[in-house]
Amino acid sequence: MVKVTIDRMTCVSCGSCWEACPDFFEENPDDSFSQITEKFRNNGNIGEGTPSAELEACTRDAAELCPVQIIGISD
Repeated sequence: MVKVTIDRMTCVSCGSCWEACPDFFEENPDDSFSQITEKFRNNGNIGEGTPSAELEACTRDAAELCPVQIIGISD
């Protein structure tokens, strides 16, 4: 099982992650930083989640595309 984390304090709100994987990442309406969509959050944490098997590839793409490299993926 893959776990994804976002260092939201370092996010620059570029949008690359939610463009690469919109079912998993989204823009927070309050602070404009990236967050994980509610469906995939771990214990309601907006910065931590577990993607479905179908979304693993795009979460990895999003992590690679992030210009500030704040998306962590662990297997």
